[in-house]
Amino acid sequence: MAVPGDGTQSAGEARTTSRRAGVFVTQAEGYRAFIPAPLPPDPPLTADAATLRLLTQAAIALGRLDGVVRIIPEPDFFVGMYVRREAVLSSQIEGTQSTLEDLLEAELEPRRDPFGDVGDIVNYVAAMNWGLARLRDLPLSLRLIREIHRELLRDGRGAAAMPGEFRTTQNWIGPPGASLQHAPFVPPPVHEMHAALHDFEGFLHDDAETLLLKVGLAHAQFETIHPFLDGNGRVGRLLITLLLVHGQALRGPLLYLSHYFKLHRAEYYDRLTAIRVDGDWEGWMRFFLTGVVETAEEATRTAERIFELREQHRLIATDLGGANGLALLDCLFRHPLTTVNHVTDCTDVPYPTANRLVAKFEGAGLLRELTGQKRMRRYRYDAYLRLFDEPEEILDPGPTVRTASFTEASLQPESPR
Repeated sequence: MAVPGDGTQSAGEARTTSRRAGVFVTQAEGYRAFIPAPLPPDPPLTADAATLRLLTQAAIALGRLDGVVRIIPEPDFFVGMYVRREAVLSSQIEGTQSTLEDLLEAELEPRRDPFGDVGDIVNYVAAMNWGLARLRDLPLSLRLIREIHRELLRDGRGAAAMPGEFRTTQNWIGPPGASLQHAPFVPPPVHEMHAALHDFEGFLHDDAETLLLKVGLAHAQFETIHPFLDGNGRVGRLLITLLLVHGQALRGPLLYLSHYFKLHRAEYYDRLTAIRVDGDWEGWMRFFLTGVVETAEEATRTAERIFELREQHRLIATDLGGANGLALLDCLFRHPLTTVNHVTDCTDVPYPTANRLVAKFEGAGLLRELTGQKRMRRYRYDAYLRLFDEPEEILDPGPTVRTASFTEASLQPESPR
C-alpha cells in the first residue's frame, strides 16, 4: 500500500503522496504518474445545501427537457441537429477549426470523403450513433467504450492512434513540446491503467449511486485514466450522454456539456486538477451539476423555439407548395443546407418541380442562396440554423484561455495495432 513520502527514497523506491482521489507515484524513469483510487470516493461525497439544491435543479431540468422533446412533432429534427452541434463543439475543444456548416456541407456531398477537421466531426457523429445503437443490446462497458473509440478514430488523422484499443504505452498531457518528465499531468502507467479500468467498469455497473452523481464521477475518472492514445476527451464527453440515456434520465441524446465545458474551459481543467491534487470531488460535482442545469435549460428553450418555428413555417410552406412544400420543409429540418438535386431526392419530386419549389422558398425568405452562381447552387435554411449558432466568443475563446494549448502526447507503441 502506498504511503506518504518524507522527501527521501531509497534506490528504486517510488515516492508517493496519499490523496482521496488517488496517489502520485514517481516512476523509475523519473516522472510522476497519477494512480486513481476506485470510485465512489472514500470518504464519500458530502453535499451541502447548495449542492443538494443543484442536484434537484439538474434533475428537474433534465425532466423538463425530456418532456418538451416528447411533445415536439418529429423530435428527430431536434436530436439530429444537437448531435451535430455536439460533434462540432466537442471537436473544437480538441483544436479543430471546422464549423457546423462545414459538417453540413460534408453531409451534403459525402463523396468527398472528408478528412482533417471535418472528418473528425463526421466520425464523432458516427461514434455517437454507434454507441446509442449498441446500448440496445450491449451494456455500457469497456467493450462498448472501445467500439466507440474505434468509430471516432476510424479514418484520417486518428488511424495511427490504435482505434478501438487501450494504449500500450505511457501518455501525458501538457503544452506542445512538453516532455514526459515535465508534463503537468501524467495518467496511470499501463499496468495501473488496466486495474483502474477494471474498477471503472465495475462502477458503471453499480446502480447504488444517484445517476447524476454517477455521471459526473465517471466523466472525471475517465479523463484521469486517459486510456487511449488519442480521443480521450471526446470519448469522455460522449460517455456523459450515453450514461444519461442508459440510466433512462433521457429517452434520447438530448444533453451535451461540450458547450458548457468550452465556455468554462479553464475552470473545467482546474476542477479536474483539484480532484487529483486535493481530492476535491465536491467542487467538481458543483461545477458539473451547474453545467447540467444550464445546458438542459438551454436545450429546452431551443426545443421550444424549434416547435414555434416549425408551426410558423408550415403555414408558409403549405401556401407555397401544398404537400410538396411541407415535404421540403421536413427535408430542411433534417438537412438545413440543400441543393435542388438534394430536394429532388428528399421529396421524390421531378427536378423541375423541385427547382420551382426551391425558388418559391427563396422568394419567401425561407431559403438563402449561398454561391451566387447560376449552376450548382446551394441553399441555407437560415432561420433554423440560427437557433444553433454559437456566440462569437465561444467559437474564438481567445488568448486568455490558458489551457487551450494543452495537448495529449504519448510514447509511440512498437506496433500500432
